[in-house]
Amino acid sequence: MIFRILLWGGILGFVPAAWAKILQVGQGGSFTSVREAIRAAEPGDTIRVQRGTYSGNLFLDKRLALEGIGKPVIRGDGKDSVITVLADGCAIRGFVVERSGPMLVYEDSGILLKSDNNRIEGNELRDILFGIYLYQSDGNTIRENVISGRPHLESGERGSGIHIWDSVNNTILRNAISQERDGMYLQNANRSFISGNRVHDLRYGLHYMFSDDNRFEDNDFFNNVAGAAIMYSKNIVFRRNAFVRNRGFSSYGILFQDSLDCVAEENTISDNTTGVFMEALNRSVFRRNTIAANDIAIQAFSSASQDVFTENNFVANLSPFQLVGKVTDIRWTVGTRGNYWSEYDGYDLDGNGIGDVEFRIQNAFEHLEGNYPRLRIYLSSPASSALAASQRLLPILDPPKTADRYPLMRPMDLEAREPERIVAAGRRIPALVIACALILVAALILAWGRAAWSTSLS
Repeated sequence: MIFRILLWGGILGFVPAAWAKILQVGQGGSFTSVREAIRAAEPGDTIRVQRGTYSGNLFLDKRLALEGIGKPVIRGDGKDSVITVLADGCAIRGFVVERSGPMLVYEDSGILLKSDNNRIEGNELRDILFGIYLYQSDGNTIRENVISGRPHLESGERGSGIHIWDSVNNTILRNAISQERDGMYLQNANRSFISGNRVHDLRYGLHYMFSDDNRFEDNDFFNNVAGAAIMYSKNIVFRRNAFVRNRGFSSYGILFQDSLDCVAEENTISDNTTGVFMEALNRSVFRRNTIAANDIAIQAFSSASQDVFTENNFVANLSPFQLVGKVTDIRWTVGTRGNYWSEYDGYDLDGNGIGDVEFRIQNAFEHLEGNYPRLRIYLSSPASSALAASQRLLPILDPPKTADRYPLMRPMDLEAREPERIVAAGRRIPALVIACALILVAALILAWGRAAWSTSLS
Protein backbone atom coordinates (compact mmCIF):
# COMPACT_ATOMS: atom_id res chain seq x y z
CA MET A 1 0.00 0.00 0.00
CA ILE A 2 2.78 2.45 0.91
CA PHE A 3 4.53 1.64 -2.36
CA ARG A 4 1.30 2.34 -4.28
CA ILE A 5 0.86 5.75 -2.57
CA LEU A 6 4.47 6.67 -3.33
CA LEU A 7 4.06 5.55 -6.94
CA TRP A 8 0.92 7.64 -7.52
CA GLY A 9 2.44 10.56 -5.64
CA GLY A 10 5.41 10.53 -8.01
CA ILE A 11 3.23 10.23 -11.10
CA LEU A 12 0.78 12.95 -10.11
CA GLY A 13 3.46 15.26 -8.71
CA PHE A 14 2.25 15.57 -5.14
CA VAL A 15 3.22 14.43 -1.70
CA PRO A 16 0.59 13.90 1.03
CA ALA A 17 0.37 17.02 3.23
CA ALA A 18 1.18 15.03 6.38
CA TRP A 19 4.60 14.17 4.92
CA ALA A 20 5.48 17.71 3.76
CA LYS A 21 8.06 19.56 5.87
CA ILE A 22 8.64 23.21 6.75
CA LEU A 23 12.28 24.21 6.41
CA GLN A 24 13.35 27.36 8.28
CA VAL A 25 15.94 29.74 6.82
CA GLY A 26 17.56 32.57 8.77
CA GLN A 27 17.39 33.46 12.43
CA GLY A 28 16.45 30.42 14.52
CA GLY A 29 16.34 28.16 11.46
CA SER A 30 18.30 25.13 10.35
CA PHE A 31 19.58 26.83 7.19
CA THR A 32 21.47 30.06 6.55
CA SER A 33 20.85 30.24 2.80
CA VAL A 34 17.79 29.72 0.65
CA ARG A 35 19.80 27.77 -1.91
CA GLU A 36 20.85 25.27 0.77
CA ALA A 37 17.23 24.80 1.87
CA ILE A 38 16.09 24.23 -1.73
CA ARG A 39 18.72 21.50 -2.19
CA ALA A 40 17.60 19.79 1.02
CA ALA A 41 13.84 20.08 0.39
CA GLU A 42 11.55 17.40 -1.03
CA PRO A 43 8.68 18.11 -3.46
CA GLY A 44 5.74 19.57 -1.55
CA ASP A 45 7.86 21.14 1.22
CA THR A 46 7.59 24.76 2.37
CA ILE A 47 10.68 26.90 2.85
CA ARG A 48 10.04 29.69 5.34
CA VAL A 49 12.57 32.53 5.09
CA GLN A 50 13.08 35.04 7.91
CA ARG A 51 13.87 38.74 7.48
CA GLY A 52 17.30 39.45 5.99
CA THR A 53 19.15 39.68 2.67
CA TYR A 54 19.95 36.47 0.79
CA SER A 55 22.25 36.73 -2.22
CA GLY A 56 22.31 34.58 -5.32
CA ASN A 57 19.93 33.48 -8.07
CA LEU A 58 17.49 30.69 -7.18
CA PHE A 59 16.18 27.74 -9.23
CA LEU A 60 13.05 25.85 -8.23
CA ASP A 61 13.27 22.47 -9.98
CA LYS A 62 10.89 20.74 -7.56
CA ARG A 63 7.43 21.69 -6.32
CA LEU A 64 8.07 24.00 -3.36
CA ALA A 65 6.48 26.92 -1.56
CA LEU A 66 8.75 29.84 -0.62
CA GLU A 67 7.30 32.02 2.15
CA GLY A 68 8.91 35.26 3.27
CA ILE A 69 8.52 36.44 6.86
CA GLY A 70 9.10 40.19 7.29
CA LYS A 71 9.85 40.77 3.57
CA PRO A 72 13.28 39.12 3.22
CA VAL A 73 15.32 40.27 0.21
CA ILE A 74 16.39 37.88 -2.55
CA ARG A 75 19.24 39.73 -4.25
CA GLY A 76 20.25 38.35 -7.61
CA ASP A 77 23.70 37.98 -9.11
CA GLY A 78 23.14 40.83 -11.58
CA LYS A 79 22.85 38.42 -14.51
CA ASP A 80 20.07 36.11 -15.69
CA SER A 81 16.82 35.92 -13.69
CA VAL A 82 16.75 36.18 -9.91
CA ILE A 83 14.26 33.31 -9.42
CA THR A 84 13.61 30.73 -12.15
CA VAL A 85 10.71 28.32 -11.62
CA LEU A 86 11.04 25.06 -13.56
CA ALA A 87 8.68 22.81 -11.58
CA ASP A 88 4.87 22.93 -11.69
CA GLY A 89 2.80 24.03 -8.73
CA CYS A 90 5.27 26.28 -6.92
CA ALA A 91 4.40 29.29 -4.75
CA ILE A 92 6.45 32.42 -4.00
CA ARG A 93 5.03 34.94 -1.55
CA GLY A 94 6.22 37.73 0.69
CA PHE A 95 9.66 38.58 -0.75
CA VAL A 96 11.57 41.56 -2.08
CA VAL A 97 13.21 40.42 -5.34
CA GLU A 98 15.91 42.63 -6.84
CA ARG A 99 18.94 42.88 -9.14
CA SER A 100 18.21 40.83 -12.25
CA GLY A 101 20.46 40.73 -15.28
CA PRO A 102 20.33 43.39 -18.03
CA MET A 103 19.67 41.27 -21.14
CA LEU A 104 16.30 41.55 -22.91
CA VAL A 105 17.12 38.66 -25.27
CA TYR A 106 17.63 36.29 -22.32
CA GLU A 107 14.38 37.30 -20.56
CA ASP A 108 16.30 38.48 -17.49
CA SER A 109 13.55 38.83 -14.90
CA GLY A 110 12.79 39.15 -11.25
CA ILE A 111 10.78 35.90 -11.47
CA LEU A 112 10.86 33.71 -14.61
CA LEU A 113 8.17 31.02 -14.87
CA LYS A 114 8.79 28.07 -17.19
CA SER A 115 6.21 25.76 -15.63
CA ASP A 116 2.48 25.64 -14.92
CA ASN A 117 0.02 26.28 -12.07
CA ASN A 118 2.22 28.49 -9.91
CA ARG A 119 1.19 31.25 -7.48
CA ILE A 120 3.23 34.45 -7.22
CA GLU A 121 1.73 36.63 -4.49
CA GLY A 122 2.54 39.63 -2.34
CA ASN A 123 6.08 40.26 -3.56
CA GLU A 124 7.94 43.48 -4.31
CA LEU A 125 10.15 43.42 -7.40
CA ARG A 126 12.62 46.26 -7.96
CA ASP A 127 15.77 46.95 -9.96
CA ILE A 128 14.74 44.26 -12.43
CA LEU A 129 14.53 44.19 -16.23
CA PHE A 130 11.35 42.17 -16.66
CA GLY A 131 9.23 41.86 -13.56
CA ILE A 132 7.42 38.51 -13.80
CA TYR A 133 7.91 36.64 -17.09
CA LEU A 134 5.61 33.75 -18.07
CA TYR A 135 7.37 31.67 -20.73
CA GLN A 136 5.09 28.92 -22.07
CA SER A 137 3.57 28.87 -18.60
CA ASP A 138 -0.13 28.07 -18.12
CA GLY A 139 -2.67 28.34 -15.33
CA ASN A 140 -0.74 30.68 -13.02
CA THR A 141 -2.04 33.25 -10.55
CA ILE A 142 -0.05 36.51 -10.25
CA ARG A 143 -1.54 38.53 -7.42
CA GLU A 144 -0.85 41.64 -5.32
CA ASN A 145 2.74 42.18 -6.39
CA VAL A 146 4.44 45.59 -6.64
CA ILE A 147 6.72 45.84 -9.66
CA SER A 148 9.02 48.77 -10.42
CA GLY A 149 11.60 48.72 -13.19
CA ARG A 150 14.74 50.70 -13.87
CA PRO A 151 13.79 54.35 -14.43
CA HIS A 152 17.34 55.30 -15.42
CA LEU A 153 16.94 53.25 -18.63
CA GLU A 154 15.23 54.52 -21.76
CA SER A 155 11.76 53.03 -22.20
CA GLY A 156 12.82 50.75 -25.05
CA GLU A 157 15.65 49.30 -22.96
CA ARG A 158 13.36 48.11 -20.16
CA GLY A 159 11.30 44.94 -19.97
CA SER A 160 7.61 44.58 -19.19
CA GLY A 161 6.20 44.46 -15.69
CA ILE A 162 4.30 41.23 -16.38
CA HIS A 163 5.25 39.57 -19.67
CA ILE A 164 3.15 36.62 -20.88
CA TRP A 165 4.35 34.70 -23.93
CA ASP A 166 2.76 31.61 -25.48
CA SER A 167 0.83 30.94 -22.27
CA VAL A 168 -2.89 30.38 -21.57
CA ASN A 169 -5.39 30.50 -18.71
CA ASN A 170 -3.48 32.92 -16.48
CA THR A 171 -4.99 35.19 -13.83
CA ILE A 172 -3.44 38.59 -13.06
CA LEU A 173 -4.97 40.30 -9.99
CA ARG A 174 -4.37 43.56 -8.09
CA ASN A 175 -0.75 44.20 -9.04
CA ALA A 176 0.89 47.66 -9.11
CA ILE A 177 3.30 48.28 -11.98
CA SER A 178 5.39 51.33 -12.91
CA GLN A 179 8.67 52.40 -14.55
CA GLU A 180 8.72 49.52 -17.02
CA ARG A 181 8.40 49.51 -20.82
CA ASP A 182 4.88 48.02 -20.84
CA GLY A 183 2.86 47.29 -17.76
CA MET A 184 1.46 43.98 -19.03
CA TYR A 185 2.47 42.49 -22.37
CA LEU A 186 0.58 39.50 -23.78
CA GLN A 187 1.60 37.68 -26.95
CA ASN A 188 -0.03 34.42 -28.00
CA ALA A 189 -1.66 34.45 -24.58
CA ASN A 190 -5.28 33.31 -24.76
CA ARG A 191 -7.95 33.14 -22.07
CA SER A 192 -6.33 35.47 -19.56
CA PHE A 193 -8.23 37.27 -16.80
CA ILE A 194 -6.75 40.61 -15.70
CA SER A 195 -8.43 42.55 -12.90
CA GLY A 196 -7.80 45.25 -10.32
CA ASN A 197 -4.31 46.28 -11.43
CA ARG A 198 -2.82 49.81 -11.24
CA VAL A 199 -0.42 50.60 -14.07
CA HIS A 200 1.23 53.98 -14.59
CA ASP A 201 4.29 55.92 -15.80
CA LEU A 202 5.36 53.67 -18.65
CA ARG A 203 4.73 53.15 -22.38
CA TYR A 204 1.66 50.91 -22.79
CA GLY A 205 -0.32 50.00 -19.72
CA LEU A 206 -1.67 46.88 -21.42
CA HIS A 207 -0.31 45.53 -24.71
CA TYR A 208 -2.02 42.65 -26.54
CA MET A 209 -0.54 40.91 -29.60
CA PHE A 210 -2.22 37.86 -31.14
CA SER A 211 -4.03 37.09 -27.88
CA ASP A 212 -7.68 36.05 -27.99
CA ASP A 213 -10.57 35.51 -25.58
CA ASN A 214 -9.16 37.70 -22.82
CA ARG A 215 -11.04 39.71 -20.21
CA PHE A 216 -9.84 42.67 -18.19
CA GLU A 217 -11.88 44.48 -15.57
CA ASP A 218 -11.52 47.20 -12.90
CA ASN A 219 -7.96 48.18 -13.86
CA ASP A 220 -6.48 51.70 -13.69
CA PHE A 221 -4.16 52.84 -16.49
CA PHE A 222 -2.85 56.39 -16.12
CA ASN A 223 0.10 58.63 -17.01
CA ASN A 224 1.22 56.35 -19.85
CA VAL A 225 1.78 56.85 -23.57
CA ALA A 226 -1.19 54.53 -24.16
CA GLY A 227 -3.51 53.06 -21.59
CA ALA A 228 -4.04 49.91 -23.66
CA ALA A 229 -3.01 48.73 -27.11
CA ILE A 230 -5.05 45.85 -28.53
CA MET A 231 -3.43 44.48 -31.71
CA TYR A 232 -4.22 41.51 -33.93
CA SER A 233 -6.55 40.00 -31.33
CA LYS A 234 -10.22 39.01 -31.05
CA ASN A 235 -12.90 38.49 -28.43
CA ILE A 236 -11.44 40.96 -25.93
CA VAL A 237 -13.83 42.15 -23.20
CA PHE A 238 -12.96 45.12 -21.02
CA ARG A 239 -15.27 46.49 -18.32
CA ARG A 240 -15.06 49.19 -15.63
CA ASN A 241 -11.47 50.17 -16.38
CA ALA A 242 -10.07 53.71 -16.14
CA PHE A 243 -7.87 55.07 -18.93
CA VAL A 244 -6.89 58.48 -17.62
CA ARG A 245 -4.30 61.11 -18.55
CA ASN A 246 -2.38 59.14 -21.14
CA ARG A 247 -0.78 62.06 -22.94
CA GLY A 248 2.05 62.85 -25.32
CA PHE A 249 2.75 62.71 -29.03
CA SER A 250 0.48 60.00 -30.51
CA SER A 251 -0.92 59.04 -27.10
CA TYR A 252 -4.17 57.14 -26.61
CA GLY A 253 -6.51 55.96 -23.92
CA ILE A 254 -7.15 52.76 -25.92
CA LEU A 255 -5.65 51.83 -29.29
CA PHE A 256 -7.14 49.12 -31.50
CA GLN A 257 -5.26 47.72 -34.49
CA ASP A 258 -6.56 44.88 -36.66
CA SER A 259 -8.83 43.40 -34.01
CA LEU A 260 -12.41 42.19 -33.99
CA ASP A 261 -15.34 41.22 -31.79
CA CYS A 262 -14.27 43.35 -28.83
CA VAL A 263 -16.67 44.64 -26.17
CA ALA A 264 -16.11 47.77 -24.05
CA GLU A 265 -18.58 48.50 -21.25
CA GLU A 266 -18.67 51.03 -18.40
CA ASN A 267 -15.10 52.23 -18.81
CA THR A 268 -13.85 55.75 -18.06
CA ILE A 269 -11.73 57.19 -20.86
CA SER A 270 -10.74 60.66 -19.73
CA ASP A 271 -8.12 63.39 -20.26
CA ASN A 272 -6.20 61.61 -23.03
CA THR A 273 -4.71 63.02 -26.22
CA THR A 274 -6.98 60.61 -28.11
CA GLY A 275 -9.59 58.66 -26.19
CA VAL A 276 -10.18 55.71 -28.55
CA PHE A 277 -8.10 55.02 -31.67
CA MET A 278 -9.54 52.53 -34.17
CA GLU A 279 -7.76 51.13 -37.21
CA ALA A 280 -9.18 47.96 -38.78
CA LEU A 281 -11.28 47.32 -35.67
CA ASN A 282 -14.29 45.29 -36.76
CA ARG A 283 -17.58 44.09 -35.26
CA SER A 284 -16.95 45.68 -31.87
CA VAL A 285 -19.34 47.29 -29.38
CA PHE A 286 -18.82 50.30 -27.08
CA ARG A 287 -21.64 50.57 -24.56
CA ARG A 288 -22.21 52.74 -21.45
CA ASN A 289 -18.71 54.23 -21.36
CA THR A 290 -17.77 57.72 -20.16
CA ILE A 291 -15.53 59.41 -22.73
CA ALA A 292 -14.68 62.86 -21.40
CA ALA A 293 -12.18 65.71 -21.61
CA ASN A 294 -10.06 64.17 -24.36
CA ASP A 295 -8.53 66.21 -27.15
CA ILE A 296 -10.13 63.78 -29.61
CA ALA A 297 -12.78 61.42 -28.27
CA ILE A 298 -12.78 58.91 -31.16
CA GLN A 299 -10.28 58.71 -34.00
CA ALA A 300 -11.23 56.11 -36.59
CA PHE A 301 -9.82 55.02 -39.91
CA SER A 302 -12.17 54.03 -42.71
CA SER A 303 -10.89 50.48 -42.22
CA ALA A 304 -12.81 50.30 -38.91
CA SER A 305 -16.02 48.54 -39.89
CA GLN A 306 -19.30 47.35 -38.35
CA ASP A 307 -18.57 48.93 -34.97
CA VAL A 308 -21.32 50.22 -32.66
CA PHE A 309 -21.45 53.02 -30.06
CA THR A 310 -24.56 53.23 -27.89
CA GLU A 311 -25.52 54.74 -24.51
CA ASN A 312 -22.10 56.32 -24.00
CA ASN A 313 -21.51 59.71 -22.39
CA PHE A 314 -19.39 62.02 -24.56
CA VAL A 315 -18.56 65.02 -22.39
CA ALA A 316 -16.45 68.09 -23.16
CA ASN A 317 -14.09 66.56 -25.70
CA LEU A 318 -12.36 69.11 -27.93
CA SER A 319 -13.29 67.00 -30.98
CA PRO A 320 -15.94 64.30 -30.57
CA PHE A 321 -14.95 62.36 -33.68
CA GLN A 322 -12.19 62.39 -36.26
CA LEU A 323 -12.37 60.24 -39.37
CA VAL A 324 -9.19 59.41 -41.27
CA GLY A 325 -10.42 58.53 -44.73
CA LYS A 326 -13.54 59.23 -46.70
CA VAL A 327 -16.33 57.09 -45.28
CA THR A 328 -17.27 55.10 -42.19
CA ASP A 329 -20.06 52.69 -41.35
CA ILE A 330 -19.85 53.12 -37.57
CA ARG A 331 -23.33 52.92 -36.02
CA TRP A 332 -24.14 55.43 -33.30
CA THR A 333 -27.51 54.00 -32.25
CA VAL A 334 -29.07 50.65 -31.34
CA GLY A 335 -32.81 50.77 -31.86
CA THR A 336 -33.74 54.24 -30.64
CA ARG A 337 -30.86 54.57 -28.15
CA GLY A 338 -28.02 56.80 -29.17
CA ASN A 339 -25.41 58.51 -27.01
CA TYR A 340 -25.23 61.59 -24.82
CA TRP A 341 -23.23 64.47 -26.35
CA SER A 342 -22.50 67.53 -24.23
CA GLU A 343 -22.30 69.63 -27.44
CA TYR A 344 -25.81 68.70 -28.57
CA ASP A 345 -28.09 71.75 -28.67
CA GLY A 346 -31.22 70.10 -30.02
CA TYR A 347 -34.64 69.81 -28.41
CA ASP A 348 -37.03 67.14 -27.11
CA LEU A 349 -40.61 68.27 -27.67
CA ASP A 350 -42.25 64.96 -26.74
CA GLY A 351 -40.20 64.62 -23.56
CA ASN A 352 -39.06 61.05 -24.18
CA GLY A 353 -35.42 61.82 -23.35
CA ILE A 354 -34.29 61.52 -26.98
CA GLY A 355 -33.46 64.50 -29.17
CA ASP A 356 -35.94 65.20 -31.95
CA VAL A 357 -33.17 66.15 -34.38
CA GLU A 358 -30.06 64.13 -35.06
CA PHE A 359 -26.65 65.19 -33.77
CA ARG A 360 -24.13 65.69 -36.53
CA ILE A 361 -20.97 64.38 -34.88
CA GLN A 362 -18.37 65.73 -37.30
CA ASN A 363 -18.42 69.12 -38.94
CA ALA A 364 -16.54 70.21 -42.05
CA PHE A 365 -13.45 71.40 -40.19
CA GLU A 366 -13.15 68.18 -38.16
CA HIS A 367 -13.42 66.16 -41.37
CA LEU A 368 -10.60 68.16 -42.95
CA GLU A 369 -8.53 67.89 -39.78
CA GLY A 370 -8.78 64.09 -39.82
CA ASN A 371 -7.10 63.93 -43.22
CA TYR A 372 -4.80 66.95 -42.78
CA PRO A 373 -3.58 66.83 -39.14
CA ARG A 374 -1.62 70.09 -39.45
CA LEU A 375 -4.93 71.95 -39.54
CA ARG A 376 -5.35 71.16 -35.84
CA ILE A 377 -3.54 74.38 -35.01
CA TYR A 378 -6.75 76.15 -36.10
CA LEU A 379 -9.01 74.14 -33.77
CA SER A 380 -11.54 76.45 -32.04
CA SER A 381 -10.24 79.41 -34.04
CA PRO A 382 -12.60 81.89 -35.72
CA ALA A 383 -11.73 80.24 -39.03
CA SER A 384 -12.84 76.78 -37.90
CA SER A 385 -15.99 78.21 -36.30
CA ALA A 386 -16.79 80.09 -39.49
CA LEU A 387 -16.30 76.95 -41.57
CA ALA A 388 -18.63 74.96 -39.31
CA ALA A 389 -21.23 77.74 -39.40
CA SER A 390 -21.04 78.09 -43.18
CA GLN A 391 -21.56 74.35 -43.53
CA ARG A 392 -24.81 74.61 -41.58
CA LEU A 393 -26.03 77.63 -43.53
CA LEU A 394 -24.70 76.80 -47.02
CA PRO A 395 -23.68 73.14 -47.17
CA ILE A 396 -21.43 73.51 -50.22
CA LEU A 397 -18.62 71.65 -48.45
CA ASP A 398 -20.43 68.55 -47.25
CA PRO A 399 -18.25 65.90 -45.56
CA PRO A 400 -19.46 62.29 -45.18
CA LYS A 401 -22.44 62.36 -42.87
CA THR A 402 -21.65 61.03 -39.41
CA ALA A 403 -24.68 61.45 -37.18
CA ASP A 404 -26.32 60.08 -34.06
CA ARG A 405 -29.98 59.82 -35.07
CA TYR A 406 -31.28 59.43 -31.51
CA PRO A 407 -29.05 61.52 -29.22
CA LEU A 408 -29.82 61.29 -25.53
CA MET A 409 -30.90 64.51 -23.82
CA ARG A 410 -29.44 63.51 -20.44
CA PRO A 411 -26.24 61.66 -19.64
CA MET A 412 -26.44 58.03 -18.68
CA ASP A 413 -26.20 57.37 -14.95
CA LEU A 414 -22.74 55.83 -14.96
CA GLU A 415 -20.10 55.65 -12.26
CA ALA A 416 -17.05 57.37 -13.74
CA ARG A 417 -13.93 55.60 -12.51
CA GLU A 418 -10.64 57.35 -12.06
CA PRO A 419 -7.44 56.40 -10.24
CA GLU A 420 -6.99 57.86 -6.78
CA ARG A 421 -4.07 59.84 -8.14
CA ILE A 422 -3.60 60.52 -11.81
CA VAL A 423 -0.40 62.47 -11.30
CA ALA A 424 2.51 60.71 -9.61
CA ALA A 425 3.26 63.78 -7.49
CA GLY A 426 -0.16 63.41 -5.92
CA ARG A 427 -2.00 66.33 -7.51
CA ARG A 428 -5.59 65.25 -8.01
CA ILE A 429 -7.26 66.36 -11.25
CA PRO A 430 -10.83 65.08 -11.32
CA ALA A 431 -12.18 64.48 -14.80
CA LEU A 432 -15.36 66.34 -13.87
CA VAL A 433 -13.41 69.53 -13.09
CA ILE A 434 -11.58 69.28 -16.41
CA ALA A 435 -14.85 68.66 -18.23
CA CYS A 436 -16.54 71.68 -16.63
CA ALA A 437 -13.59 73.93 -17.42
CA LEU A 438 -13.58 72.83 -21.05
CA ILE A 439 -17.34 73.40 -21.33
CA LEU A 440 -16.87 76.99 -20.05
CA VAL A 441 -13.99 77.66 -22.44
CA ALA A 442 -15.96 76.18 -25.35
CA ALA A 443 -18.97 78.37 -24.54
CA LEU A 444 -16.84 81.54 -24.45
CA ILE A 445 -15.14 80.67 -27.74
CA LEU A 446 -18.48 79.87 -29.39
CA ALA A 447 -20.01 83.14 -28.19
CA TRP A 448 -17.02 85.10 -29.44
CA GLY A 449 -17.08 83.27 -32.78
CA ARG A 450 -20.80 83.96 -33.29
CA ALA A 451 -20.27 87.60 -32.48
CA ALA A 452 -17.45 87.80 -34.99
CA TRP A 453 -19.61 86.00 -37.57
CA SER A 454 -22.51 88.41 -37.02
CA THR A 455 -20.16 91.38 -37.34
CA SER A 456 -18.73 90.05 -40.60
CA LEU A 457 -22.23 89.60 -42.05
CA SER A 458 -23.21 93.13 -41.12
